Amino acid sequence: MADVSQGDAIPELKVTPDKYLPHRYAGASGDFNPIHIDPEYAKQVGLPGNILHGLWMMAQVARANAAMAGGDPRALKRLSVQFRGMGIPEQEFVVSGEVKEVNGNRILTEAVAKQGDTRVIRNAEAEVEL
Repeated sequence: MADVSQGDAIPELKVTPDKYLPHRYAGASGDFNPIHIDPEYAKQVGLPGNILHGLWMMAQVARANAAMAGGDPRALKRLSVQFRGMGIPEQEFVVSGEVKEVNGNRILTEAVAKQGDTRVIRNAEAEVEL
């Protein structure tokens, strides 16, 4: 088991989704909502352009937490997030957080995800088995 203590940072994850990511994710997820894949439609409904899928953003939080266990996604036992903003393609997406609690070989973490100064996910909580 890794030596992890309360207050330790989870490895920061930085990824910049390219402009085609929403199209690829739509195909993988089956979510072809036009706000994700059609910039003109997204603007017509009041958005700045097409936006990232919320579940893609949540998956990045999952990746950052799984890194605490060497990157093994099976180590992630529970994950909850609060979506608080819209993710935009071609802007760096950063997940950061810390260990809130250590209980034997399991840890509880708290994380946020940002694009620039905008917190798009907050109050993310994960339980990870080390």
